[in-house]
Amino acid sequence: MQMIYNSPNYCVVEFKDIEGSEGGFEIVDKTARREIFIDGVMASQFRVDVSELIEGEPSIEEVDDFLSQFEGLMQQPVTLH
Repeated sequence: MQMIYNSPNYCVVEFKDIEGSEGGFEIVDKTARREIFIDGVMASQFRVDVSELIEGEPSIEEVDDFLSQFEGLMQQPVTLH
């Protein structure tokens, strides 16, 4: 598990090699207190899209804008233990 992005609005954690899979990503919307875990094909495409985004040396606002496209999929509430 490795945090790969953290802003006031979003946090992204990468999970590698979970149970023989290629791993996945947890994307947390801090403002809405919701999150999603993506794996499989969706995680592979996310990895490609993030690599392309990073090549352009984006601002925090641009990365947050990219992550906002996942807001509609975030159904799991964030709970603190």
